[in-house]
Amino acid sequence: MARDEKLGEILVKENLITPKQLQEAIKEAKEKNIRIGEALTSLGILKDTELLQFLAKTYKVPSVNLEKIKLDPEVVRIIPVDVARRHKLIAIRRTGPNLMVAMADPTNLSAIDEINFLTGYNTEPVVALEHQIMKAIEEYYGVKEDQVPAGQIEFQEIFAMDEGGLEVIEEKESEESTEELLRAAEDKPVVKFVNKLIHDAIRLKASDIHVEPYEREFRIRFRIDGILQEVVKPPLKMKDAIISRIKIMSKMQLDEKRRPQDGRIKMRVGNNDVDMRVSCLPTVFGEKIVIRILDKSNLQLDMTKLGFEEDQLKHFKEAISKPYGMVLITGPTGSGKTTTLYSALAELNKVEVNISTAEDPVEYNLPGINQVHIREEVGLSFAAALRAFLRQDPDIIMVGEIRDYETAEIAIKAALTGHLVLSTLHTNDAPSTVTRLLNMGIEPFLLTASLNLVGAQRLCRKICPYCKEEEKVSPKVLLELGMTPDEIEGLKVYRGRGCDKCNGGYKGRIAVYEIMPMYEELKEMILNNASAGELKRAAIALGMKTLRRSALNKLKEGIIDIREVVRVTAAD
Repeated sequence: MARDEKLGEILVKENLITPKQLQEAIKEAKEKNIRIGEALTSLGILKDTELLQFLAKTYKVPSVNLEKIKLDPEVVRIIPVDVARRHKLIAIRRTGPNLMVAMADPTNLSAIDEINFLTGYNTEPVVALEHQIMKAIEEYYGVKEDQVPAGQIEFQEIFAMDEGGLEVIEEKESEESTEELLRAAEDKPVVKFVNKLIHDAIRLKASDIHVEPYEREFRIRFRIDGILQEVVKPPLKMKDAIISRIKIMSKMQLDEKRRPQDGRIKMRVGNNDVDMRVSCLPTVFGEKIVIRILDKSNLQLDMTKLGFEEDQLKHFKEAISKPYGMVLITGPTGSGKTTTLYSALAELNKVEVNISTAEDPVEYNLPGINQVHIREEVGLSFAAALRAFLRQDPDIIMVGEIRDYETAEIAIKAALTGHLVLSTLHTNDAPSTVTRLLNMGIEPFLLTASLNLVGAQRLCRKICPYCKEEEKVSPKVLLELGMTPDEIEGLKVYRGRGCDKCNGGYKGRIAVYEIMPMYEELKEMILNNASAGELKRAAIALGMKTLRRSALNKLKEGIIDIREVVRVTAAD
């Protein structure tokens, strides 16, 4: 409101309104919870065109009258509906890597940063009137102003809600907690709020809960289908009580606020036990908490349902069924690598084999598999765990991540001495994994002798089956993405319109894979110091489908939409 009032003062100074009219508008704005500019037009003091001209001059950006232009629905939906509603903005034009966005407040840098991150485009802000933006959102997304996006929680409704049969398993109070914080954390409304928050996160299949204190606000976000979305802003005065409650539940030191802490919570939702990993980080305005939800009921161990294409699954199963060698899965954090490895272990888990895993941390407990939690602070590193495994008569070893030369060297030696080794790395694609290991110092002849297969993967949001509808995409766009003219002919492309059963048109996720078996031709190239680019071209010629190609195949099947192809994969 402070920025609004400053704009009002400028309007008075420019003789566009009188001080009395400004006071009327301020009163109207407060009563209706709208901007002063909108109040001025609502009262008939200013015309829409006058206000728009003034805003463009003040913000020094172009203006757009949304009532006089027709928008491209495909462009509009590049920005998720919850983001458009929250920040009062709408996408109006796309030109190459740039996205023109009409905003009620084009100086909102946090909104611009969020759009850049979510869409991958460079935002070009223009100013538009708020009521025109909200009307356009209702028209193009089919979402009315009084609708709450899927997953949104109204704070005032929290205490009236049922907690969903949630109970804490073996919860104990911290002996080192201060009396004041402990008392606040155990107030019934706070306990009920935190329980309800966790219950809703599990119900909505969120992977993480972010509890974030700032100077003037306190917000909570869920990561659903890989995308963060704000769900509630509790009153700032409840910040310490809510954070303390979570720290008590995760058995952290309540009076330690200067150092990062880690904890765990185990809860029962109905008949289902859910593990949660909790991280507490001191920030400028308080402690930020992130809760990673490890719901075993969401763990997909059937590798036929992960997203592999038929030939990719065949290559992957052949690689993990070999008695020795190394299989590597690569991709960024949160791309589903651990799930893929767990599905492989589930396939291999037989009474006659000894399987050991080194993980940081152990995310899910798998019956019949010996899982070790890495603890660097006591000297239990990946390399140390690997050495110990080799004295435990193993058949199959899974290493959570190869981070350094020492771990890579031991893993390769294990693969060369009759063990099957599964692990992960962080690289952009499958061929780059080879280059990464060589750069670590691994000899090319050891790598070619030990490596069975490299797979890269990403997670794409699936189109909601309840609101799936066909959308028109120009052939030029599909050609630019990498499709052939034959593929485009007669192709139907789909999107999710957005409904009460999904999150902005998306429901669930599926992996796209790039599977590169170590063909003899590739081994020869590695021994001759071929680059990652040369390896990639050769692998494609030998039949490897890239991440982009795999995503395009899922687009053709109607599983994902065109925005997910662009967001998740790079052009070949």
